[in-house]
Amino acid sequence: MPGRLFVCATPIGNLEDVTLRLLRTLAEVDAVAAEDTRRTRKLLSHHGIGARLVSYHEANERARTAELLARLERGERIALVTDAGMPAVSDPGYRLVRACIRAGIPVEVLPGPSAVLTALVASGLPTARFAFEGFLSRKPGERSRRLEALSGDDRTLVFFEAPGRLAGTLRAMLEAFGPRRAAVARELTKVHEEVVRGTLPELVEAYGEADVRGEVAVVVEGAAGSEGDLEAARAMARELVGDGQAKGAAASRAAATFGVSRRDVYEGLLQKEA
Repeated sequence: MPGRLFVCATPIGNLEDVTLRLLRTLAEVDAVAAEDTRRTRKLLSHHGIGARLVSYHEANERARTAELLARLERGERIALVTDAGMPAVSDPGYRLVRACIRAGIPVEVLPGPSAVLTALVASGLPTARFAFEGFLSRKPGERSRRLEALSGDDRTLVFFEAPGRLAGTLRAMLEAFGPRRAAVARELTKVHEEVVRGTLPELVEAYGEADVRGEVAVVVEGAAGSEGDLEAARAMARELVGDGQAKGAAASRAAATFGVSRRDVYEGLLQKEA
């Protein structure tokens, strides 16, 4: 009989954020596949669990998937964990889950802590419909193009970001989205947890020179500008272009003034020329 893969959500900071089911599973499986065995050992030791650990991270994911699959086919039970939160969500795990499904090996998901949902709820922004974008590109051009593509999305948007890139990302978001409401959630569930809420201009000012540390999530409200606001923004942009401003700068200023998508304003300028 084939074994079973347990996909286990683990704490995103506070080691007490565990379920009884998680603790029982980690204690009973034949092995725990961990993104960072040192961090997982800390969690296991905190709860008095002795388990065999095997590394499973981005660098060895492809090769290690085949090894783990072979063990599962021999009947072993293996728990998959990452450093924090749910495996396969901005973390390794997708390859192994997919391989197990294709091989007919049962996959059991143990729900638990999620930085995405914690940041979303803590932001105070609408939660009925949202989209998780993970990490944006490190390359400024690719990052800006992705944000522009999202500027018309009316869902609340959740991003992860490295602390050293936070200030630049917030400026890029302001350029693409205008002065929307947003929140920066840092070190969630940890001792120094911080959630700063405001508009994107306020957050740009708050984090422009700040020495940011720890895990960071950024939550931004979706597009909500009315047609009237958009037309007013386009009219303002046309006036600015008439006064000699470049189209891109005019579109950015008008979009920020009326809280609409810069892309929509810019497209209006191009349509006017056609």
